[in-house]
Amino acid sequence: MSRLRFALLNAAHEGESTRRNFRRELDADLAEYDATGGHLPEHTDFDGVVVTGSRSSVYWDEAWIPPLVDYVAEAAAADVPILGVCYGHQVLAEALGGRVTGMDDFEIGYNTVHHHGDELFEDVPESFTVFTTHGDAVVDLPPSAELLAENEYGVHAFRDGHCWGVQFHPEYDLETAREVTEGKRDRLGDPRVDDVLANVTPEAFEAACAAKPLFDNFVAYARAHRQDRTPAAADD
Repeated sequence: MSRLRFALLNAAHEGESTRRNFRRELDADLAEYDATGGHLPEHTDFDGVVVTGSRSSVYWDEAWIPPLVDYVAEAAAADVPILGVCYGHQVLAEALGGRVTGMDDFEIGYNTVHHHGDELFEDVPESFTVFTTHGDAVVDLPPSAELLAENEYGVHAFRDGHCWGVQFHPEYDLETAREVTEGKRDRLGDPRVDDVLANVTPEAFEAACAAKPLFDNFVAYARAHRQDRTPAAADD
């Protein structure tokens, strides 16, 4: 059977770490697009679409953001499986009719999230550790979406048909977690950043690996969905 082909919509402004992390975790051929540069596919003929994190907010007045939201809405309407991560989760929510706003707080570091069950979370413990970093949150789910995971900071995952959004970062490695945390010094101050960094350890990363099955689960879903959409060969 041929490998799946996903569109990777890279919304990271410096996308090398993002590229490395998703290419490691997704067992599919990835056609990468620099979303921040306004580069998006001209079609939705993919087995899946993955939308990455970003330091931007979905409600910012930046020219590249509305076309990204529109493309995700188009892909969802075409029944393409979609996985949105962090900023991608927020883009997906907006594309499907939800609402994202800034938070009063900022969630960062290895934190606990609780899921309520879904095939995306098969083999993931009901309560699991994962790296989080966000100052925005989905405050209104899309009208037909189901809440899948949350913690004290709010929505951490939802599903709407063939589409999933996760607020946390299951793709992060230790290098990325440290790099992203260091980049928050101007916003959060040295004491909080130093406290978070003290807990970015190999042990915390190992615990967070319990969430990684969701990538294989998404790939498996996309593969089954492709088979369902492909007409069976006619008998001779």
